[in-house]
Order: sequence, then C-alpha cells, then structure tokens
Amino acid sequence: MELEIDTSGLADLAARVGSACDQMEDEAGDGAVLVVRLSCGPNDPRWPGEVNVAAVNRWERAVRRLERLDVPTVAVATGRCGGPALDVLLATDYRVAGGDLCLCLPRYRGRVWPGMALHRLANQLGAARARRLVLTGQDIRAERALSLGLVDEVSEDVDTAVTAAAALLGGLDVSVRRQLVLEAASTSFEDALGTHLAACDRELRRRQPAPC
Repeated sequence: MELEIDTSGLADLAARVGSACDQMEDEAGDGAVLVVRLSCGPNDPRWPGEVNVAAVNRWERAVRRLERLDVPTVAVATGRCGGPALDVLLATDYRVAGGDLCLCLPRYRGRVWPGMALHRLANQLGAARARRLVLTGQDIRAERALSLGLVDEVSEDVDTAVTAAAALLGGLDVSVRRQLVLEAASTSFEDALGTHLAACDRELRRRQPAPC
C-alpha cells in the first residue's frame, strides 16, 4: 500500500495518515509494507497554518501511530522536504532519498517550528547535532542526510530502490525490533535483558515447524 504526504492542510493529512494505518492494520500479513511518498514541494513558511493546539495534537498522534505500526514503513523523498514531509520521514523505518533531496526544518512565522520533529532529531542524531540544526536552521542535502543517518539510501532511481527496500523488509517483525532499538539508549542492560530474551523466544518459536 502507498500513502502520499503532500502540502494539504493539517486536518486532511492527519485523517489520511489515520486511514492508511487503519487499512494496514486490517490487511497486515507476511510481506505487508507501507510505502510513504513525500510530495514535498517548497518549504511552506506557514506550516502548520492557522490551527489550534488540538489540531496539532491530532497530527502528532497520527504520526506517532504511523511510527508504531506493526508493518515496516518505507519513505521516499525528493526535492525540498520540510513541514509534514519531514515529520513523517523521521517516523519511518527505511528512507530512500533522491539525489536532489534537501531536508529543511519547518518554520512558523520565521521561527523553527517546535514540533515533535525536534524530538525525533535529538533521538536520531544526538542532542548536540540536533541543537546545532535547530539554532542555525540549516538545510541538509542528500549526501549529508545519508552520512548523518537521516536517510538510508540515496538513489537516482528511487522507484527501484523502494521496491528493493520493500522486498527486504516485507515479513520482518519490525515493531519489536524498532521498540528494542528505540529503548536501548534509555534502558540499562539489566532492565533490557528480559525484553530482549522474550523477543528471542518469540522468534525461536515462530521458526519452529508447525506440528502435524
């Protein structure tokens, strides 16, 4: 299945993400992958537009739901990527970028928007790098995004790269592995051991042949 994130309004995008999550939860099975195509366009200085904090909360919760789906998510982004596209990109499992990608922090009335993209940047880059980006508001080109780990692949043939990524991730129990990785930085070895052993046990049982 594919989901497109474009420059639509906040409410429409939140509903679209929620609908895609509903469908993936209903249809999830071996090989299921959600491909998210980011139609970025220019960085819109009006993001998120004239909304209230309740609407922002609905959007952030929709992105969080996408981030925690039980199926792998693959994003493909080209051109300038800011606003909702950056929010969603940072919440996906595997990220394919075109050579012309330029990540730009969303701005509202000239200031960097203090949404959850900042939280994800800090988790994925570390506080020092994230702070530098937030304070300077500098854009990130494709090759630097790759070196920072914000994207996983830069390709001039993004469709072929996405197809290969979907084939690689399809059928992977990504939600468990994603959780283990995200919790590693804030969990001691002793506290994490039980969760990892439980995940290993589930994997061993899954691979056992079914009884006749």
